Amino acid sequence: MVVLAAVVLMASCAKKEEQRTSGINKKNMDTKVNPGDNFADYVNGTWYKSTKIPADKASYGAFDMLYDQSQKDVKVIIEDAAKGSNAEGSDQQKIGDYYASFMNRKDRDSKGITPIQPDLKAIDAIANYTDLASYFGTSNRTGVTVPISIFVNQDSKNPNEYALTTWQSGIGLPEREYYTSTDAKMADIRKKYVAHVEKMLQLCNIEKPAENASKIMALETAIASSHMKKEDTRDVVKLYNKYNTADLKTLMPDFDWAAMLKTAGMDKEKSVIISQIEYTKSLNKIIKNTPLDTWKIYLKWGLINRNANRLNTVLDNENFEFYNKTLYGVEKPEEDWKRGVNAVNGAMGEMVGKVYVEKHFSPEAKERMVTLVKNLLKAYTESIKKLDWMSADTKKQALAKVDKFMIKIGYPDKWRDYSTLKVAKNDLYGNAVRANEFEYKRNLDKLGKPVDRTEWGMTPQTVNAYYNPSLNEIVFPAAILQPPFFDLKADDAVNYGGIGAVIGHEIGHGFDDQGSAYDGAGVMKNWWTDTDLKAFKAKTAALETQYSSFKAFPDLNVNGAYTLGENIGDLGGLSIAIKAYKASLNGKEAPVMDGFTGMQRVFLGWGQVWGEKLREAALRSQIARDPHSPAKFRINGVVRNVPEFYEAFKIKPIDSLYLATEKRVKIW
Repeated sequence: MVVLAAVVLMASCAKKEEQRTSGINKKNMDTKVNPGDNFADYVNGTWYKSTKIPADKASYGAFDMLYDQSQKDVKVIIEDAAKGSNAEGSDQQKIGDYYASFMNRKDRDSKGITPIQPDLKAIDAIANYTDLASYFGTSNRTGVTVPISIFVNQDSKNPNEYALTTWQSGIGLPEREYYTSTDAKMADIRKKYVAHVEKMLQLCNIEKPAENASKIMALETAIASSHMKKEDTRDVVKLYNKYNTADLKTLMPDFDWAAMLKTAGMDKEKSVIISQIEYTKSLNKIIKNTPLDTWKIYLKWGLINRNANRLNTVLDNENFEFYNKTLYGVEKPEEDWKRGVNAVNGAMGEMVGKVYVEKHFSPEAKERMVTLVKNLLKAYTESIKKLDWMSADTKKQALAKVDKFMIKIGYPDKWRDYSTLKVAKNDLYGNAVRANEFEYKRNLDKLGKPVDRTEWGMTPQTVNAYYNPSLNEIVFPAAILQPPFFDLKADDAVNYGGIGAVIGHEIGHGFDDQGSAYDGAGVMKNWWTDTDLKAFKAKTAALETQYSSFKAFPDLNVNGAYTLGENIGDLGGLSIAIKAYKASLNGKEAPVMDGFTGMQRVFLGWGQVWGEKLREAALRSQIARDPHSPAKFRINGVVRNVPEFYEAFKIKPIDSLYLATEKRVKIW
């Protein structure tokens, strides 16, 4: 099924014209809408009106449809694995028994909170602030939130080595603004959050639930208020602050770093990269001035919150009421089988992925996709050569970076070894703990070793793609290589607007406001001349201003600063896909199909990919926490800056999306 548009794009001559379709879903369109006023509605307007968001989802669109299919495909894999008598320790036993442990609600309900009782007792045993720091290290291992997390990552200035890196954390709401905003809706969420915490504490027989919920909220508010603002976390240069572990006391003189690092299993490391300096300094006072009893109830809440979905149904339902219904407007939980699939994917994703690609992705498709990506890279190269705002010296560095992109398509060449992971049939909590420890130890074991450039950050069954600046790699899992992104039966144009633009988007991250701080070898360094960097920032500032003017609601605008990197990726992605499409025509005229020219179909393909509906609560939450612009603005915000859009759809100055030539942003 997924030997898709790669075949069409690279070998379209093998098919007769009459056998191919336009790839445009005309029934989704609303052609009464002027494309120059609202291109998103023009492409998807009828679909918007006729589609209801499923009750178990916060949003619904192309990604969600492929996600649903991926879940069904993985369910079959799990059910096949569970059949028969599987040898202890085999992949089939682990996959089948992990899933069975999730689905056995009777067993989970009978155990209640018994699985976390040892952890609750360990928290009660904290006698001083050294014990507290030590328990922070324990929580770092188990994934329970504490004010600062430490993890293994590539060293941005030496990407061939791994390093310890910190990140601000420690809050139960999604983002800093949820605690600090004066907006009435945010205030209402805070009120409901405190009520939720109280209810969860009560269900776990924690004493004084109302009083303790208030203490937790006060402490989390102090932590969140000290967090670096999310917009500022996009400055990757400011996030790189390497300290010798012996010098961490200069940041937090009253905190026992040695105790935390020891229980975290990181005490042998000589240095750590501190991402948020001022926040880290502020923690010294917060920790010191907060009574141990408050810290204990805070840690208990973190433990309960982390494991609510793994314990009994009562806790699970209450967790859903706040984290899904209140925050995102979801009407009902996903069916257990879907959640069980997600649990297995989260614990043993590559084990499942190995079977997934055998069933749903061929080596030939992978090979042809590599060729397609290389064509997009070639288009980027040609575009950079012709830039009028970049000097020859900077162009040389940019071209070298394009030349060094690593391409990963479909699935990893080397599969992860899960042989040391133990899975038991009726022990969901234990399985989750062991899976978490397995992954934690796997990452710890990287320290002191060369960076593994074969590793993937997503599983093959994930519907997504990513760019990693430290490896200068673009990665496209198998599950995204399906319609509407990739359509075997469609003419080239719609596929360039779909997967072509997505490929271009990921390449573009190498040159966005963050990726541009890394060179072709993945080293964080400034490879720009001062004049070129100034010109680049002027162009990105103009794009930031455009998106900041978009209103999702009368009282809420898109955050142009926080979404800047993704907006740069979108604009560059579609622009380069158009160049690649033009080159693919080899000077020939594209056929008119379903009444649309080839260039029109490229734009329609772009619009189809980002057709999405969101619940109001979900849209508000996205703007507060997500670096991606809402889907409608991704469609409209990009096309108004692309010259070919004006020609393809005869856009006039009176149209709402029209931008004067000098106001259109062209970066790459």
